[in-house]
Amino acid sequence: KNYYGGNWASFSFSGLLSWIKEKQQKTEVSDECEDWRKLILENEEVISLNNSDKTIEHVEDFCFGNQDSAEDVEEAGALSKLPLFGSSGAQGAAQDPEKQSAPVENTLAEPAASSDPASATGGNETEVTPEREGSPDPASGEPASDVGETEAAPSESAAQEPKKITYAQIVREGRRFNIDLVSKLLYSRGLLIDLLIKSNVSRYAEFKNATRILAFREGKVEQVPCSRADVFNSKQLTMVEKRLLMKFLTFCLEYEQHPDEYQDYENRTFAEFLGTRKLTPSLQHFILHSIAMVSETDCSTLDGIQATKKFLQCLGRYGNTPFLFPLYGQGEIPQCFCRMCAVFGGIYCLRHSVQCLVVDKESGRCKAVLDHFGQRISANYFVVEDSFLSESTSKNVCYRQISRAILITDQSILKTDSEQQVSILRMPPVDSGQPAVCIIELCSSTMTCMKDSYLVHLTCPSSKTAREDLEPVVQKLFSLNTETEEETENEEVEKPRVLWAVYFNMRDSSGVDRSSYDRLPSNVYVCSGPDSALGNDCAVRQAETIFQEMFPTEEFCPPPPNPEDTVYDEEEPASEDSGLNNAPETKPEPSPEEGSSEGGATGEPESSEG
Repeated sequence: KNYYGGNWASFSFSGLLSWIKEKQQKTEVSDECEDWRKLILENEEVISLNNSDKTIEHVEDFCFGNQDSAEDVEEAGALSKLPLFGSSGAQGAAQDPEKQSAPVENTLAEPAASSDPASATGGNETEVTPEREGSPDPASGEPASDVGETEAAPSESAAQEPKKITYAQIVREGRRFNIDLVSKLLYSRGLLIDLLIKSNVSRYAEFKNATRILAFREGKVEQVPCSRADVFNSKQLTMVEKRLLMKFLTFCLEYEQHPDEYQDYENRTFAEFLGTRKLTPSLQHFILHSIAMVSETDCSTLDGIQATKKFLQCLGRYGNTPFLFPLYGQGEIPQCFCRMCAVFGGIYCLRHSVQCLVVDKESGRCKAVLDHFGQRISANYFVVEDSFLSESTSKNVCYRQISRAILITDQSILKTDSEQQVSILRMPPVDSGQPAVCIIELCSSTMTCMKDSYLVHLTCPSSKTAREDLEPVVQKLFSLNTETEEETENEEVEKPRVLWAVYFNMRDSSGVDRSSYDRLPSNVYVCSGPDSALGNDCAVRQAETIFQEMFPTEEFCPPPPNPEDTVYDEEEPASEDSGLNNAPETKPEPSPEEGSSEGGATGEPESSEG
């Protein structure tokens, strides 16, 4: 591949168009060394690897604007259709001068323990800063103001008609987009956040709070109260409902102490259990789809309670919701780990494919790989992403699929005074037998789309093709009229208009057991691509498991040493003036004045979280 991250990558708009074209044409990598098999010795055998990616299928893209108007338009500042290092974050900054002003320093610090995880009214972890004050607005280049001020001042554009965005503008501003192939959020107390803080990889990224949890009920989108402050300030709930909701949420936080309240329902679904708790239908809907975010038919009572507890424990650590989103997109996360690895000598070879694994016949262990130039690279351990394994190796594997859709729209699915909202909506199944759909809507201050537009990600486990799974949901929430079509229904006028869309199915190999692969040497470890879950816990657990199997006495992702603590080999003694360039810079602890942040992450340092 010529970009980092595989199916975790992010692209500019032109980069994504090139990726779509590649997947639709199913381009295969040509062999530079056609007679590479002659390089295999008599006591060796090979396990061939794929030279094309078969994890993406059913790619369909649609433009709802006038494409002819964009024929002669070029992406501003673009150097190539598919940049060597992808298009997100600091990698893209080398190719886009406008991004160089955006800081990529540490934005997470080791937090203090929370005394009240159910409450997000006032934080107690003031050292954590999901996003630094003064981060530049991607559209204006001006420092971003604190979101508390933004929400207090009514937005002038909220009362106006949404600005009309053309396809030519999207192409011209293509480098404003950082479009993720996989859509996820980071739980504020999830394994990935803990790992980023521990390993100091967080210094290479910045984060923005998800500002709203939404629900779709009775044909309309509404905001869900989830913290104690939200619940008691809500105008959607009656006083009785507020008390019932807080009583149930408190129970979920302490459910281990009250086993008698749920043990009789352990073999029944969480939805059935909610029906026995004297909760109104609206409260049951909020808890099931917007707080626990679990299936109505398949989730057990205990799993549902645990999911609710996880949600509540994540509230208030960095803001008023449990979730963070990395600026420049999810594709920044693998690149951040790449940067830390490179600091300590790791080497990444893009546009450099591998032909096969070379296996010693006597020991059965893999001893080397051959690349497409015929070069042999030896190692003791080999970690292979599932998509590289050929059909002969994975013939007994049964894969699941993920349905994905990515939309560029002209307005938010729930308009408020503040246009800079990061929203998550879990859409209940449209028809029986269909899965629920997770929808994440990103605004321009996430550095993932141009000004006055929104980037919307839809994800669900596949039952059919991605378009068949997700288009009914898109039609409920958005208008698919083109620029030349007249909108005759008031309902259609009120909906956000889709400007461009792509649908595709992605392989989910997260649940595959190692024993399912055929003829796999013991020192070859297989990692999966993205799964369909909202968080990243599966990937972190898998990485740690593989690392511990290879190096059982070593610590997984330890904190990097300070430059003055770096010890060098005798062959390369360090001097006072040189030799420390490969060590990461140390960063002083942020002052309280630096703790404010956009996205509702901070207020007063003494009473709100950083």
